[in-house]
Amino acid sequence: MPVSLLWAVDVYGQIYRLSTAGQQWEHCRDAQMEFKRVSAAQQCCWGIACDNNIYLNVHASDLPIRYQEETYENQRWNPVDGFSERLLPSDRWQWSDVTGLQHQPLDSFRLPSNSWEWEGDWYIDENFEGEPTEKGGWTYAMDFPAYYTKDKKWNSCVRRRRWLRYRRYKAMDTWAKIPSQQTTLPDPFSDISCGGWEISEEPRGQMSLWAVSLQGKVWFREGIYHQNPEGSTWEEVPLPGEVVQISCGPGDLVWAVLWEGELIVREGIGRGFPKGTSWAVVASPSPAAGAIHVAVGINVVWAVTKDNKVWFRRGVNSHNPCGSGWISMVGEMIMIDVGLNDQVWGISCEDRAVYFRQGVTSSELSGKTWKLISVPRDGDRSHSSASAISVQSAGCFFSGEVHAQSAVSDVESDTERGSTDGATCLITSASPEQVGSAVKDSADTCSLSSVATYTLAMEDTYGTDEHPVWAWVSGGGCSVDSHSQLNWFNCSVNTSLVQSVQSMSLSVTPAQTAAWRRQIFEQLSERTKREMDNFRHYEQAIEQSVWVKKGTMQWWRDWKPHKWMDVHFALEQFSGPEGNKDGILFIYYNFYEEKKYLHAFINEVTILVPVLNDSKHTFAIYTPERTKQRWPIRLAAATEQEMHDWLALLSVSCCDSRGIHGPPSKQAIWSVTCKGDIFVSEPSPSLEAVPYPTPCDQMFWRQIGGHLRIVECNSIGIVWGIGYDHTAWVYTGGYGGGFFQGLSGSTDNICTQTDVKSVYIYENQRWNPVTGYTSRGLPTDRYMWSDASGLYDCTKTNTKPPSPQWTWVSDWAVDYSVSGGTDREGWQYAADFPASYHGYKTMKDFVRRRRWARKCKLTTTGPWQEIPPIPLSDVTILPCEAQSSVDVVPLWAISNKGDVLCRLGVTSLTPAGSSWLHVGTDQPFKSISIGAASQVWAIAKDGSAFYRGSVSSQSPAGDCWYHIPSPAKQKLKQVSVGRTSVYTVDENGNLWYRQGVTPSYPQGSSWEHISNNVRKVSVGPLDQVWVIADKVQGSHSLSCGTVCHRLGVQPLEPKGQSWDYGIGGGWDHITVRGNSMEPPRICLSSLLDPSCPAPHSPLTVRNTEVNGSAVLC
Repeated sequence: MPVSLLWAVDVYGQIYRLSTAGQQWEHCRDAQMEFKRVSAAQQCCWGIACDNNIYLNVHASDLPIRYQEETYENQRWNPVDGFSERLLPSDRWQWSDVTGLQHQPLDSFRLPSNSWEWEGDWYIDENFEGEPTEKGGWTYAMDFPAYYTKDKKWNSCVRRRRWLRYRRYKAMDTWAKIPSQQTTLPDPFSDISCGGWEISEEPRGQMSLWAVSLQGKVWFREGIYHQNPEGSTWEEVPLPGEVVQISCGPGDLVWAVLWEGELIVREGIGRGFPKGTSWAVVASPSPAAGAIHVAVGINVVWAVTKDNKVWFRRGVNSHNPCGSGWISMVGEMIMIDVGLNDQVWGISCEDRAVYFRQGVTSSELSGKTWKLISVPRDGDRSHSSASAISVQSAGCFFSGEVHAQSAVSDVESDTERGSTDGATCLITSASPEQVGSAVKDSADTCSLSSVATYTLAMEDTYGTDEHPVWAWVSGGGCSVDSHSQLNWFNCSVNTSLVQSVQSMSLSVTPAQTAAWRRQIFEQLSERTKREMDNFRHYEQAIEQSVWVKKGTMQWWRDWKPHKWMDVHFALEQFSGPEGNKDGILFIYYNFYEEKKYLHAFINEVTILVPVLNDSKHTFAIYTPERTKQRWPIRLAAATEQEMHDWLALLSVSCCDSRGIHGPPSKQAIWSVTCKGDIFVSEPSPSLEAVPYPTPCDQMFWRQIGGHLRIVECNSIGIVWGIGYDHTAWVYTGGYGGGFFQGLSGSTDNICTQTDVKSVYIYENQRWNPVTGYTSRGLPTDRYMWSDASGLYDCTKTNTKPPSPQWTWVSDWAVDYSVSGGTDREGWQYAADFPASYHGYKTMKDFVRRRRWARKCKLTTTGPWQEIPPIPLSDVTILPCEAQSSVDVVPLWAISNKGDVLCRLGVTSLTPAGSSWLHVGTDQPFKSISIGAASQVWAIAKDGSAFYRGSVSSQSPAGDCWYHIPSPAKQKLKQVSVGRTSVYTVDENGNLWYRQGVTPSYPQGSSWEHISNNVRKVSVGPLDQVWVIADKVQGSHSLSCGTVCHRLGVQPLEPKGQSWDYGIGGGWDHITVRGNSMEPPRICLSSLLDPSCPAPHSPLTVRNTEVNGSAVLC
């Protein structure tokens, strides 16, 4: 889990932050003034300073915040001047927005605040719908507005071109004042709360900011999103009364506290309505003491009343934001805050320390107990154990929740309290405990806020052994769950002892270590000679051993009608005198009351694949013959654990029979199934041999723990992966994880890995003249709730996660991010099922559909380490040669927002690298690949191709992008670059080869079509070509997602000749960019001279077609 921050403000207005991986409060020294309170999110933190203005602190990132300004220059043709600036009175402005209604000359654009800076000057956009325009960037039409084309025609009477300029947000990791941008400023603010980034179906990057003024008014900040973190304007929200405090959760929960102690809930928050529509009143938890503070999360609401009692609201969710009732909790707090995953922090009224609510889970949202966060502050002169013990003793009342409620009154503090009078506090001692008690006593009488801060002119606000007196805490950006390992609760470590241990370890020199190792090795050698060598002449008592494991399973039988049969399954293993191991699989079944069996040799098994099924725990066994048939042996175990045990045992047996152990080699070929399982294969030297390569169906694949969407590698052992949730992972060099739990030697470098993906179903409707669009379709229509194909019935209730390993983490919600667009309710329209869908209704549209999404989460283990914090959508690594001497390896990636990034500091010893370097683009990208000689090619989201010029070790990011025309009427989606070859795949599944690529002209000249029905392509360091193909016909069935190898690829024939088919279907990604083994060279004379030994001829290549399709349908 990436590192996140917990923010807090003490009574002196100083801001501190505590990292989830740290052990001390870090002082924010860039704050130039005292702050009253803060409200944090994952990427930023908002605060109210003592001048009552709002400030923003955006966390520094390798990915800059850029905003694109655009304007259009419009011209009309006339017989005298040709195209000129003279427009008709009814025309649009000469400089306008895209609609032509708003006047936008170049000099009218201003920076919104001092936190922004221009990246460069205005320039012309020469890209139009994925195709490069003429030099001037003009697009032509017959009139305004109309459909524009890049080519000038005889009736083109108007033209326009787009001008672009970028501005960058520069106020990173510093507190920047938010400009009001209004003539009449809102009242000074007294409270603030940010959230709303997880509002159902709201576009990513949006945020809601609510503020309360001193006069009890509520304001909402408009226009906050990723490219505009400051927002645009304040808008007042009508209220049923005067508000003193407000809280906004990550989702659609917003609660506020009224002056009288009642609470109000904002209703109607959703997509397009982040401010909501109305308020609902909720009574205070205690009739005698009104509420003074409220804190909301995703599905929880906590409140504090005037008597400092803590209350939990049950029954709260997005469908019922008001909840159903209050539950009194143990403990007394002055304020509470709810963070991510509904975790809770609070500040006690007893010792003014920060406490964390332990035991909060999705099934027990109220948690179990309060635990003191006892960590020092940076800059403290001494952090002795005595101070931690004193703080713990002061807050011992919170750790005893198992006691009865009556026991609470028996715990009293011996601290002498300061005298108070009304809202004015007179501190009679410099003790922080007395400051805390004075603030507590004033909380009940303060008219506007339950928390007060004190600005005292003191050099050191706290003594040597005194803990801070906190006034506010915010965990909105702190990602903690019930499994997080936090170092916040036991910081009474003797630092002098730690330093002495470190100094002792540093005193051992490398020479002493080497001598010690040599001595141990000599002693072990002498022991081996003494105990073993004298008995080598004895014969072995047992020359070979046989071991059998049996069980009962179900088998999907090979003949029709296909169905599950109860069978007996046995694995017979035997080892020879030389230690070699092998085995046989037996499947015993009954056929018309006759006992029969099916067998497979372990050394012929090529892969064991878990098959995700919501009702059975199944896996498939492939052999070369079964791969040709596209019909594996499918078995189902009774339980998930039994399936994992068999998979682990069979995998080890297969590896033992082939002599493969430990982690994959640097030359390994990596692949990923459509379910996220990761497999590797050790390539043989003859895999790329010409003319007799090793057939693909004979390749042995073994599974690696983890769950990823794509994997990329190179030949020096650097391997990166990206999950379905766009999290980046780097390979640690280990082997194991997943179902290999408990195997010896498979626990090193194994980490916990999580992944989140969305499950989609479709709601379909048909129009009729009486009732309009309804769920009553024609008898020939698809199911009214179905999958994307419409062939399977998929409702909200019967749709389950992909497998038992996945758990739901969200509710069903309408998905608006569908290709083709949607209307405001998420519907797409078409003339009939199935057809091309669009996001608007026309007179010819008789059917419509909308997509529903629900997120599920998987937690597993594998040899993968997370690389936070930027989520990625694609990654590529330079495919080095086998004996490469590259020190720093170029690695490029694309973020999930389409930004192009270059990773710095990537080496074989530090494969994770150090930091990202942003590479500017005019539009978002979706695919990228780097080949030999640092050739960087990329595909934009509009389907156009780009080449990055002047990339070198001295200039790792290059200097500019060159627009490469796409194949005619095709939009590209993926690119892969090898030593000299460039291949791309378009959105229709066509594979294209770039002709004319030379060192002097790396952009190439034209595209040549190679094949169709291709999903992904991977070009290796030797220009070898592998693809994932669809619709591959086997002797038993048709498979989609099949690994295919291009045969006959040579320097003089880089396009190859035919295809060889390997494992499949169900595969989604493959990379051969680590295989740099040169194939063995076959002497032609040996083929002509009968006296020369003939080369080994493997099995005949099947289903090949010269220069044809990758499939045989």
